[in-house]
Amino acid sequence: MTYTGEVKVGGPADVHELADLMISKVAVGSMNNNAYLLRCRATDEQLLIDAAAEAGTLLSLIGDDGIASVVTTHRHGDHWGALAEVVAATGATTYAGALDAEGIPVKTDVLVADGDTVRVGRVELTARHLVGHTPGSIALVYDDPHGHAHVFTGDCLFPGGVGNTSGDAEAFASLIDDVQHKLFDQLSDETWVYPGHGNDTTLGAERPHLAEWRERGW
Repeated sequence: MTYTGEVKVGGPADVHELADLMISKVAVGSMNNNAYLLRCRATDEQLLIDAAAEAGTLLSLIGDDGIASVVTTHRHGDHWGALAEVVAATGATTYAGALDAEGIPVKTDVLVADGDTVRVGRVELTARHLVGHTPGSIALVYDDPHGHAHVFTGDCLFPGGVGNTSGDAEAFASLIDDVQHKLFDQLSDETWVYPGHGNDTTLGAERPHLAEWRERGW
């Protein structure tokens, strides 16, 4: 089956099969959050991005192999609603941005800064600190050696714009600057974007609109 990234709450996961990594996307909760299960194909180690809601759904997706780690992209409650239950069931090591960890009511084992590496088996993900939606939001970039990059953006980049900054002009300027400099300026148009809600996109699909986003201010 061809991966589309189109999922709905209560529906099945969609699986993106890469050479070294399998990415399973599922939608959970009343805010239609996306959670992503990453599995290293060489070692079968697994990592979950955003234990957002519906712990039972997430644990079923994880399966009997468990997870080694769970990364929370930012401190907003709809992205960690099932974190305590998932960690209790799996013993996973928790990761979050250093400036958002205090807002997550589950202990963060590893504080993540810009440029840090997060591993799942033999696969390396690079954290990018993006300021504006929250002070400590992080995106995770997988630079696939067999193809283009893949980036998990949390609520910092979606189809059609950057994340919500609640009308704060300074926060918006910070977020769009970080997204442009750390994602668009560093990665190719083919880069696949996995956001915290809704459908996927690519940097190439969004790049022509950066100036438009700046002008509208959101």
